[in-house]
Amino acid sequence: MSMKRLWTIFKARNYEFFRDRAAFGWNFLFPFLIVAGFGIIFGGKNYTEYKIGLFPQEQVAIAAESSNIPSGLRKKRFLKFIGFATIEDGLAKLKHHKIDLLIKVGDPPYEYYVSEASPKGYVLEQIFKASLIPPDTEIKAQKKEIQGKAIRYIDWLFPGILAMNMMFSALWGVGYVVVRYRKNGVLKRLKVTPLTAFEYLTAQALSRIFLLMFTLVIVWTGCDLIFSFTVLGSYLDLFLIFFIGSLSLTALGLILASRGTSEEFTTGILNFISWPMMFLSEVWFSLEGAPKWLTSVAQIFPLTHLLNAVRKIMHDGAGLMDVSFEIVILSVMTLVFLTVGAALFSWNK
Repeated sequence: MSMKRLWTIFKARNYEFFRDRAAFGWNFLFPFLIVAGFGIIFGGKNYTEYKIGLFPQEQVAIAAESSNIPSGLRKKRFLKFIGFATIEDGLAKLKHHKIDLLIKVGDPPYEYYVSEASPKGYVLEQIFKASLIPPDTEIKAQKKEIQGKAIRYIDWLFPGILAMNMMFSALWGVGYVVVRYRKNGVLKRLKVTPLTAFEYLTAQALSRIFLLMFTLVIVWTGCDLIFSFTVLGSYLDLFLIFFIGSLSLTALGLILASRGTSEEFTTGILNFISWPMMFLSEVWFSLEGAPKWLTSVAQIFPLTHLLNAVRKIMHDGAGLMDVSFEIVILSVMTLVFLTVGAALFSWNK
């Protein structure tokens, strides 16, 4: 392998990206606009689901009729009840805005927990109190306080927006671009040079990873100056996790780049992969309480494991050992994607 040839392709791809002002600007502007929009419209705090956690309950998704809760609450529409075996499980979901209210079921008086930072939790608290009327009833409820600092919804959402931007940039910046080169005959010309397929793919991957991390740092710094995100873990650990995630997403892009010859077909494949990943990897909303098969499907996407690890570090103060499972999964996915992409790669149409 010639480092000189690799470096030449690496620089050429970076020059192409930075000289394309539309693509360059959009990579920075797009995530910032989304974060700013949520921050301005929703005040950076609230969420739009009504989920009530009940403990102790073994069943995850439960019917209101089967629970020992006030009848006035059971009759309310648009409420979803989720069971938790222990109070610790329920409080963890409540702190991260995956549920809005937590109630201990059983004989009265009831105990309930609500996050002061959740507007939806406040609404559900009023509904729950109203379900105990008339005032002279002997059923009482005692409010309990959550220990620790509440997490704003914008803090929960921000890693998802960054990861989504990385996903689109990796898949389109590698997969689509290489397919375009192949269709235009650029790869065919490169084939007659001393450049090897391994050198070319390595340079493309390194260039994209460099651009992903460069964009990440700039967007994070700019948004953090405005919204002051809460990070309980190490910034270095966050950077390493994003780096490993960018490796996995870029390697996935190389598979798409290995054989594609039609830009139209490649666009369809990219959308087929990226959109389910975006909706099932908890970028915008939690899958808490979703069917088991749906959460199992979400585990096949590298974006899911990237976001799980980032949110654990950012919101729970976890270290690299605490997210070792996600690191291993992302590393294995990267090796598999690279192997498949290298084996299938072709210079020609």
